[in-house]
Amino acid sequence: MRILLTNDDGIHAEGLAVLERIARKLSDDVWIVAPETDQSGLAHSLTLSEPLRLRKVGDKHFALRGTPTDCVIMGIREILPEKPDLVLSGVNDGANMADDVTYSGTIAGAIEGTLQGVRSFALSQAVRRENGRYAPWEVAESYAPDLIRKLIDVDLPDGTFLNLNFPNCEPADVQGVEVTSQGKLDFGLTIDARNDGRGLPYYWLRFGERKGHFRDGTDIQAVKENKISVTPLKLDLTDHSVQDRVAKVLGFGAAD
Repeated sequence: MRILLTNDDGIHAEGLAVLERIARKLSDDVWIVAPETDQSGLAHSLTLSEPLRLRKVGDKHFALRGTPTDCVIMGIREILPEKPDLVLSGVNDGANMADDVTYSGTIAGAIEGTLQGVRSFALSQAVRRENGRYAPWEVAESYAPDLIRKLIDVDLPDGTFLNLNFPNCEPADVQGVEVTSQGKLDFGLTIDARNDGRGLPYYWLRFGERKGHFRDGTDIQAVKENKISVTPLKLDLTDHSVQDRVAKVLGFGAAD
């Protein structure tokens, strides 16, 4: 099995090293194409206005001055000798759940793999924020290999990929695996206004306190309960439930 790895935290991220160790428990044919620098929050974006600079870091290891989406395209279309059997994106430093999946470059790596016709999984590790930021990487590293072995054989429709989130706890405290749906979080970004040395204003986006709708069966509730969340996500963004209403307003009758 040929596996392509990418991430959004960059080629030197600890989570990528964890992902490589996970992948090597599944196959000896592991390739890495990851961003040269941190690309967090860029979602499913392409680099179109400047060239993609590629640097070989080691055997089957490449750094690309581009986004996670660029990395997957470059890996599949240019670098690998043949299309991979599996794309793994992560392991992200921080969970990717609920509405945050729309911002995530980690999710974007799995989206692009899916668009390229390759089975794709996104992996993220929830973090602790008391007394600084800490990611218990041993949780993902301990549980991901066996979980991926099982999920490789699941029958996924075209356009569907899996989003895996590992809880913030000790490996011994994991309370199992739950298949979940995407949850809902309140908007958590605030504007931090500052002035530079010349008195000119500049701004940081800052994460504030976030409140979620912790319903049973959602990704955020499962991770809160120290469970591994597995959420099937799909590329089709059509809201089929309102097609007929929109068609009626426009005078077209029921939508086909």
